[in-house]
Amino acid sequence: MKYSGFALERRASAFRALATTLLFFALAAGLGMLSACQLSSPESLTVWTYDSFVSEWGPGASLAAGFEEKTGIKVEFVSKGDGGALLGELLSAGKSARADAVVGLDDRLMKQALAGNTFMKLSLSNLDVIPQSLRVDPGNRLVPFDFGNFAFIWDSESGIVPPGSLEDLTRPEYEKKIIIMDPRTSTPGLGFLAWTQSVYGVEWKEYWKRLAPSILAMTPGWDTGYGLFTKGEAPLVLSYSTSPAYHMAYEETERYRTLVFAQGHPAQIELAGVVAFSRKKKDAEKFIDYLLSAEAQSVIPETQWMYPANPDAALPASFSIVPRDIVTLASTMLNPAEDPETAAEILAQASR
Repeated sequence: MKYSGFALERRASAFRALATTLLFFALAAGLGMLSACQLSSPESLTVWTYDSFVSEWGPGASLAAGFEEKTGIKVEFVSKGDGGALLGELLSAGKSARADAVVGLDDRLMKQALAGNTFMKLSLSNLDVIPQSLRVDPGNRLVPFDFGNFAFIWDSESGIVPPGSLEDLTRPEYEKKIIIMDPRTSTPGLGFLAWTQSVYGVEWKEYWKRLAPSILAMTPGWDTGYGLFTKGEAPLVLSYSTSPAYHMAYEETERYRTLVFAQGHPAQIELAGVVAFSRKKKDAEKFIDYLLSAEAQSVIPETQWMYPANPDAALPASFSIVPRDIVTLASTMLNPAEDPETAAEILAQASR
């Protein structure tokens, strides 16, 4: 049977409509599959850390890029202030913490950090090369990624004679010439408190009272305090023995010097771990393993300005300025729950 022209046009229109409908459903199905793929693809890891780690000169960006290149997994670093503030927010958030991993707690905060079963035990291929002396958590929930000694840094162009001991810091000529960090919020501040307790024992409070006139500022974190120092606000700052390496590398100057005290200097071991409540624990564990690799550890010296935990990572030439005769002083907190608040109150009362 032959169709008239009108009938043929109607049949053609019907076919076109059917084809359009089929194409629509095909596209919809394709978009649905694409959407499903996007939803199932791994999201970026969220890593909580401290200010200087994510600063423009810190290691965060380089480590994130290196890890993504190796694994395809993106890393988003979120700063929580300094190390003490980082721990405070982690403990406050508990199971609702939106973090997959944490980088930047230290050996003095470790006991508090592990008390709430916040971190999972790690199985890392690169952990075997890390010296046992740095592996302070036998359960491998928090693992070391760098270390260094606390020290005071002196501006050699300031015109003041450098102090030679903790007691020297209390002398009248250093009035309002020292910047330290708050032991309640900062790991260097907490390390300094432990330092004074190791040297003065139960008489540490009297020492802090003698020291109070010398303190220009007690900043919430290291980043702020060291920034004030480099701006010339004070000639002495609490930092790390390795800090002058930064100025050697980027400013080609030996103006800033590490002061070596005969009493010794406490060490800090910085730690990283995977949050037990994370939904991306396997990927987070891969990131911590990468952090301990020689490749990632080679980034640490000239970004963190600390010693890498992995001995296979070579030190740059800038570290030649760091004193080699520093004696590590064993130091522990007498009362970690109360002493930081007491120390801060002593300085607050002195400034009233």
